[in-house]
Amino acid sequence: MQPEQVKNRLAACNIPCDDVLAARIVRYHEMLLDWNTRMDLTNVTDEAEMLDRHYVDSLVVLSKPGLLPEDGKVIDVGTGAGLPGMVLALACPHLSFTLMDAQQKRLNFLQAVIDDLHLTNVTLLHSRAEDAGRQADCREQFDLAVARAVAPLSVLAEYMLPLVKVGGSALCWKGPALLDEMGEGRRAAFLVGGKVGEPVPCAIPGRDWQHMLLEMKKTMHTPKMYPRKAGVPGKKPLGTKLEGGLTCASSK
Repeated sequence: MQPEQVKNRLAACNIPCDDVLAARIVRYHEMLLDWNTRMDLTNVTDEAEMLDRHYVDSLVVLSKPGLLPEDGKVIDVGTGAGLPGMVLALACPHLSFTLMDAQQKRLNFLQAVIDDLHLTNVTLLHSRAEDAGRQADCREQFDLAVARAVAPLSVLAEYMLPLVKVGGSALCWKGPALLDEMGEGRRAAFLVGGKVGEPVPCAIPGRDWQHMLLEMKKTMHTPKMYPRKAGVPGKKPLGTKLEGGLTCASSK
């Protein structure tokens, strides 16, 4: 992959990219491929598909004004190989990024990227989202939380919104399944202090992928009971309709 290839593709998708960003993405791409030979970071290895699925998709938010803050702190929940958080950090040096993941080996890769590119706006956090959401140095400390391909919307609400300041937001990268998740997602977001917006379609030229961005605004403080202990949100999602029409709101 060459920097000019990155610049041309991002330009075709209405995403700003200068020489510095293009070079940084190419170097990150080289390191991702290298580390992927020793550990499972991505199952997408075709160059053109990686460019679109990993880098263009991570940066598509830059083509949608108003979704990123002008300054402040961003946390990537379940960052994995750094998607979208590391790619956004490369493009947005004015923002401070925390990349969080429960697997230390992924963070080892990201630390290598930080060191290689001399990044000063990225820190790493080894934690599950449920645990971080109860820690004083993380709970309601971020202007924006982001997550890509992590969990259904009802689960993401409990993972992400406890980390966000009132007035901030959580931004989810989602596929077509989002439309089926909206009902439970809205109820879950309400329970943890948020409000779900409308999906924003994010077409990628030449691809038939139904990618969307969804914003959840943090409108109230998260009740102390949330997030529940690690593992519970995934097993008993908030907002799920139970027998008799009741809603799962406080299962522990």
